[in-house]
Amino acid sequence: WARNGGSWKYIRSYPILAASGHAGPKLRQGDQQVPEGVYRIEHLNPNSSYHLSMKVSYPNAFDRRMAARDGRTRLGGDIFIHGKNVSIGCVALGDPALEELFTLLAQTGHTKVKVILAPNDLRVAGPVFHDSPPRWIRELYATVSAALAEFPVWMESDKAIDVRGMSKMPKIAK
Repeated sequence: WARNGGSWKYIRSYPILAASGHAGPKLRQGDQQVPEGVYRIEHLNPNSSYHLSMKVSYPNAFDRRMAARDGRTRLGGDIFIHGKNVSIGCVALGDPALEELFTLLAQTGHTKVKVILAPNDLRVAGPVFHDSPPRWIRELYATVSAALAEFPVWMESDKAIDVRGMSKMPKIAK
């Protein structure tokens, strides 16, 4: 999705080749979870071990606030969207997709990018929950749903799909 001034325009989808964990947010360093929430790209890494990578702003203010509420420390970090097809807590899109996105972000400015990570497309179906989600999970998914609401499903050429019951990440990255 992109916009130049006014309304959003659907541009392209990329398949997620690898992501680890299960439905539910990242809670601590080493849990191998992909975070869930609304993030930014902090910087671009052209020297990544995974071809190219883009650092996600995890933990964000919401993550830190919920951790303080729960008494959790050591939230982890170093979450990237990267090339290749393997991942432990990151999102792997493969080398060709990362080359395209990396170049686009380098040209337009990575600070303008919003990254929405969710267990499924909340515009289409309710959230997918793991066995024991944190008490604040509904607050998280309300925030994610509000961020996704800007992007109409009907405009996407490949239509969003309900991935209820599937693994951690949706099959299509937006």
